[in-house]
Amino acid sequence: MAKQPKRIQAWTGDRLAAHSVEDAVKLVKANAKAKFDESIEIAVNLGVDPRHADQQVRGVVNLPSGTGRDVRVAVIAKDAKAAEATAAGADIVGAEELVERIQGGFMEFDRVIATPDMMALVGRLGKVLGPRGLMPNPRVGTVTPNVAQAVKDAKGGAIEFRTEKTGIIHAGIGKASFTEEALLANVRALVDALNRSKPSGAKGTYIKKISLSSTMGPGFRVETGSFGAA
Repeated sequence: MAKQPKRIQAWTGDRLAAHSVEDAVKLVKANAKAKFDESIEIAVNLGVDPRHADQQVRGVVNLPSGTGRDVRVAVIAKDAKAAEATAAGADIVGAEELVERIQGGFMEFDRVIATPDMMALVGRLGKVLGPRGLMPNPRVGTVTPNVAQAVKDAKGGAIEFRTEKTGIIHAGIGKASFTEEALLANVRALVDALNRSKPSGAKGTYIKKISLSSTMGPGFRVETGSFGAA
């Protein structure tokens, strides 16, 4: 049997047991020992079947402690709305010319926001942005006339979540350098948002399993009862 790398041998904590959310955060931070500031991620297994329209889970949540990363925001707008987006701190702003750049392969952004009047143009980008989860959508606040606030939210810690084909939601909820309190606040905010987004078609146990991990560290199961989740 091949010998495990030293970093894996150095992992601490019971990876089979379910921990309270407070203990799970402590364990994840304790095992994030890479030479860079590791991302802390959450995986939530939901009791839904996303193939059915009434069981899809998608939304946006403002993480109170931020994400710890610089989010590059592109805004598709023109005239006064374009000026508002620029003033709010958007990284790339444009209309027809920006759509053409994206169609040509330009992808130097993490979030795309558009004004409602631009959706005829934005529709051309469905095949490019859709598979990457970047297509603007009014349900998550990325199609809005209030582009300035949307840019500020994106820069300040707003993240989108959506179920994958297997009913799992993955999201980054901070960095290893965050305090335990900051990470706990972000985890709770996301789980609360998921509970509020419970679809009408969900039957039985909604939040089935939760785990936390860092980029290079092990994953730790979290007791769903830590959140009062059913």
